[in-house]
Amino acid sequence: MQAPGWLSGVRHHASPHFDARPEGTLIDLLVVHYISLPPGKFSGDAILQLFDGTLDTRAHPSFAALEGLRVSAHFVIRRRGQVIQCVAGDDRAWHAGVSNFQGRERCNDFSIGVELEGDEHHRFTESQYRSLFRLVPKLRTRYPLRWVTGHENIAPGRKLDPGPMFDWPRTLKALAPMGLSKPS
Repeated sequence: MQAPGWLSGVRHHASPHFDARPEGTLIDLLVVHYISLPPGKFSGDAILQLFDGTLDTRAHPSFAALEGLRVSAHFVIRRRGQVIQCVAGDDRAWHAGVSNFQGRERCNDFSIGVELEGDEHHRFTESQYRSLFRLVPKLRTRYPLRWVTGHENIAPGRKLDPGPMFDWPRTLKALAPMGLSKPS
């Protein structure tokens, strides 16, 4: 890590869509998401433009619904495995929305959000899994991450990600030695 909450060795693309976490917050949850803009397309800068508030919502019909949306995640992992950090881990990214984890609401307060470039129809790449599994130990040097879950589990009925193409058994096996587990 370099400046508080910014990892070294990854690309930085700072988003203005963040704020301070509540003082004394224990950051113990990793939330896995997927994102593709336009849907099903895996190239270009639309994801980063969404996160930094510069997305031209007229550029594609599917972008119209994103007009005025202010969202971000701490990390984006592209299809080829490139890790891009958009928000410092010490800050609260706006990735979970209305959410609840084990009776705790407002998951943005106590989680790190990782967006995998993908969707519910395409398998995630080997490079993405490798990058995710390299990222978590780096995060654990600063944050007491204990749990990993999907957006679908903290916002049921509202979100579907990371969806059916995400390999939970593989992920849990890789992250268990690092001290992370997924609650039942």
